[in-house]
Amino acid sequence: MAAALPPKHDLQTEPKYDDYEYPTTAPTPQNGHPGYTTPEQEAQVHQLRAMLEQAGYTDNLDTLTMLRFLRARKFNVELSKQMFIDCEKWRKEYAGMGVEELVRTFDYQERPQIFEYYPQYYHKTDKDGRPVYIEQLGKVDLTAMTKITSQERMIQNLVCEYEKMADPRLPACSRKAGYLLETSCSIMDLKNVGIGKATSVYGYLGAVSAISQNYYPERLGKMYVINAPWGFAGVFSVVKRFLDPVTVSKIHILGSGYKTELLAQVPAENLPKEFGGSCECEGGCQLSDAGPWQDPEWVKPAKWERKKDDAVIDNTKLPGPTEGGDAAPPAPVPVQGEPAGAPATQAAT
Repeated sequence: MAAALPPKHDLQTEPKYDDYEYPTTAPTPQNGHPGYTTPEQEAQVHQLRAMLEQAGYTDNLDTLTMLRFLRARKFNVELSKQMFIDCEKWRKEYAGMGVEELVRTFDYQERPQIFEYYPQYYHKTDKDGRPVYIEQLGKVDLTAMTKITSQERMIQNLVCEYEKMADPRLPACSRKAGYLLETSCSIMDLKNVGIGKATSVYGYLGAVSAISQNYYPERLGKMYVINAPWGFAGVFSVVKRFLDPVTVSKIHILGSGYKTELLAQVPAENLPKEFGGSCECEGGCQLSDAGPWQDPEWVKPAKWERKKDDAVIDNTKLPGPTEGGDAAPPAPVPVQGEPAGAPATQAAT
């Protein structure tokens, strides 16, 4: 018999690190989630933070982050500590400038061209208020894409979208919903991913999974794989052996008759028309980035937008679009620990 959840209560915050300007209680009672933690789990939060402070860490030690890393490692404090340390090392070194500097300066000018072959975008919210993230794999054309940009820039864009999902998208959604939202609702469209494309699409599954799994834990709320081709269930049955059962429970594999189930989760007015909804954003839903994070009533400047000094940012250090390339782009994959976005490449527990 499962242990009873503790009574709903306010998040036990640490003033030194917690300055949330949005709700901090989860909408659904779940063990180890904000508002439903046991005294033992709260002690583990303090223990993890103290160990990290002793090791010299001062950033990202807020309570919600501590809880996400602890949940990702089943509240094993030592494993959570190592996961956090590895993450912070990556964040400081990534792209030669660190994640925060990258997200402040990255300019993905080739996005409209890439979206012709690999649409990846956030669009409004599901019925629970979570940001909806959509990817369409059936349009992938690796040859065309590598003439437009490089794998390096694609992955950097992915990282920037992870960061923007964490802030400002999720805080804006939380303010509008009136409760804490820490996860996304992802839609992975496999229409036209047949035998001819199976090798190229499935062949690099996991190419970027380490980023989502290790550095953005606990970001997946639900994932709908729609228009799944014949044989995909067999592929997924192999993949899911490597996933946490909690992650697997969040993934719904649907064929072409997906609309009823999808519309039960995403309101028609929020779902693009091509997927059975009624939304037709001016200029197209793919590039609209429509959602509460665009509404002044709900959005606030992201923390990464607040520069620590007035130093001039050198954008020339970022690689630009290329006329050719020799690396394949990353493919989305549902993985433990983190669709984006966080993309479907942002799949997380």
